[in-house]
Amino acid sequence: MILIRLFAALLLAAVCWHAAIAADLVIARAVEQSSLDPLFGRTNNNYSTSGCMFERLVQDDAANQIKPGLAVTWRVVNPTTWEIKLREKVKFHDGTDFSADDVVFSLERARDVPNSPASFSSAVAGITEIKALSSLVVQIKTAQPLPQLMEQIGRAFIMSRKSASGLTTADFNAGKGLAGTGPYHFVEWLPGQRLVLKRFGAYWGPKPDFENVTVRFIPKDAARAAALLAGDVDMIDLVSPDNVKQLRASPKVKVYSIASTRLIYLALDSDRDRSPFVTDASGKPTDKNPLKDARVRRAISLMIDRKAIVDRLLEGSGEPAGQMVPQGLGGYDPALVPLKPDVAVAKKLLAEAGYPQGFGITIHTSADRFPRDADLAQALGQMLTRGGIKVNNVFALPYNVYASAATKREYSAFIFSFGTTTPDSAIGLTTVLATYDPSASLGTFNRSRYSNAKFDTVLKRALGEFDDARRNADLREAARIAFADVAIVPLFWPVIHWAARNGIVYEPRRDEETLPQKVSIAKQ
Repeated sequence: MILIRLFAALLLAAVCWHAAIAADLVIARAVEQSSLDPLFGRTNNNYSTSGCMFERLVQDDAANQIKPGLAVTWRVVNPTTWEIKLREKVKFHDGTDFSADDVVFSLERARDVPNSPASFSSAVAGITEIKALSSLVVQIKTAQPLPQLMEQIGRAFIMSRKSASGLTTADFNAGKGLAGTGPYHFVEWLPGQRLVLKRFGAYWGPKPDFENVTVRFIPKDAARAAALLAGDVDMIDLVSPDNVKQLRASPKVKVYSIASTRLIYLALDSDRDRSPFVTDASGKPTDKNPLKDARVRRAISLMIDRKAIVDRLLEGSGEPAGQMVPQGLGGYDPALVPLKPDVAVAKKLLAEAGYPQGFGITIHTSADRFPRDADLAQALGQMLTRGGIKVNNVFALPYNVYASAATKREYSAFIFSFGTTTPDSAIGLTTVLATYDPSASLGTFNRSRYSNAKFDTVLKRALGEFDDARRNADLREAARIAFADVAIVPLFWPVIHWAARNGIVYEPRRDEETLPQKVSIAKQ
């Protein structure tokens, strides 16, 4: 009898422990969202927040492959007409039924959200008509064939027309109209402190393990790690390379890692005759912008020791890059290997371009977007200085401030990143390197305004190709053109780390999103 009672007590304790752990989850994130408006910005910090509350027509798995989301099937009626069948019995947080009308509303709204630092407009570029054929069927017509239509429009979150119609980004930031179909619904946002979410009882998909989620925003790497080790939070993201060893050595936590498809790169103002932070070799303002010359851009690339950055700065948590996407994604070209540093050749190229004594630049970067971003800028500054360029200054700013200024073209040389969340390189080439054309939603992230007509022609051909093999061949050709011209200076693809306390399991994702619905209770 005593043994039976003891077993019962232990069983009850286990059940109570499981219930307690299932009730609440506290995540510490490095970067806060810039807005609660799910269509405001296509940045990872915003995706991690919106992806809890809102869903898209297609979902990405952990390896960037798409699968049905709010859309269950889609078919090409003809090269410029698509029909999309939507999921049945899906509810919004406001209690309304999800329908084709909500898809029409959301995709039309995605065309123009004011002041976006990373617009969704390219996701719907080329669409000439969107209409509901029935409550669960959407028809989309395009100006030209768009083989990757579902991947493109699948980047946009779907909102409830009933709740969101007529509201502005400021309204959403105030907590109004945030009705999605996702596994969690909005409770509270205190900027700079926390975001609170609650499990949505009528969610159509798998029920998340945790009922209440609090996302705390702790930008300092060491502070996030300390909070996890102290038991103040259950999970942290963007674990800094120098914290990985510490956390792996702790019996209290487990580290989850994955190779990212996010390219970290140096952007150079290759468009303007006068660039705001370019000077002559003595540090005086100049009307001549050397960054317009491809020889200068190549010289800068040759000054950079990518392997040293990965090995020393990142402690191995990365892979040197020479193109937009890593191996395994469509459009990857094995011939585009990372340049090896060669200061002698770099100085020769500078002299050929008319800058034997170099020139001056300032490097700008975020301070909290990815691990060691501020340190990376300092390292680049030292490498460029050794190559004969006068680095006047290095500035590191909070990401939400920095991204907005970069979009407004306030910098000359700046570190940025682009995460490819689709199966091939088309989205990155289109948004980061294509000639800036807001009317066609091309080059929407092309903050340096790089332009190459030959590249644009080949890319356009790729975007209209339905055959995967020919499409990937065109993407490789486009990449060879752009990177031979040093459209941007590719640096590395990082390895991303999360860490969670024992009893908590996280599914690491190549898109780097930190989603509470992907956090689960470890099976006993």
